[in-house]
Amino acid sequence: MRRPDSRMPTPPGPTPVTGGTAELLADADRNGSWMLLVDGTPQSHVDLDDPTHLEFEYVRRMGHVLDLAAESGTPLDIVHLGGGALTLPRYVAATRPGSRQRVVEVDQPLTDLVREHLPLPRGARIRVRADDARVGLAALHTASTDVVICDVFAGARTPAHLTSAEFAAEAHRALRPGGVHVANVADGPPLQFARAQVATLRAVFGNVCLLGEPGILRGRRFGNLVAVASDAELPIADYVRRCAREPMPSRVVHDDDLERFVGTARPVLDVDAVASPEPPAGVFGR
Repeated sequence: MRRPDSRMPTPPGPTPVTGGTAELLADADRNGSWMLLVDGTPQSHVDLDDPTHLEFEYVRRMGHVLDLAAESGTPLDIVHLGGGALTLPRYVAATRPGSRQRVVEVDQPLTDLVREHLPLPRGARIRVRADDARVGLAALHTASTDVVICDVFAGARTPAHLTSAEFAAEAHRALRPGGVHVANVADGPPLQFARAQVATLRAVFGNVCLLGEPGILRGRRFGNLVAVASDAELPIADYVRRCAREPMPSRVVHDDDLERFVGTARPVLDVDAVASPEPPAGVFGR
């Protein structure tokens, strides 16, 4: 049940952090909700009263994947690469109590800002480590986690060293058998980056699918796609049902459709990896 009011320290104005200038803005449409922006780009949305509310559409799709990663309510070990305002760790703490969650976020001043002004739920097993995402991933023991989520941005772009087959292989190594890797893939027309990212994951994992809005998948506009990869069979039918029920229904691309989506794209290696494309001016209200 939502509380009528959320008591928290008044957030500061624009605050210098490692990645630029961060700002916390109250959501006028939802009591107890806050938006985190870095250099004017929305990075996270948090509802302190109801952490199961996922405002960003691509984050909601990541939530579907987390919901279906194991039987409902079962605690999981989850590694989050990229922290922001810790939206998904809060979601997991609410939906899967007792889960052990590790967050790798390179920007310590940003984490300090979030933890001071958007406090984590009491009793949540969420540990945040200040480190580069790939370094933090490489430090994990082999077969030590159930889910690896990659949602990392430097400014508005995913760094190049988090887009390669070698990076995907590190995620694969850290996962337990049947574990799931989930990645935010930001791209726009002609979707060359997204096609290469899917090809890269398919070179490492046995099963891959892509969740996204039809307009983005058809290359009509810039946006966020969610790539899901595992050696286990993915619950495609369940993804389809959940994505169809969203306020803005999305598609699940898999099997032959995914083959056609990838086309001639080849897996990306460290030597030729590039950062995700720069969003067009104004796409995030900047």
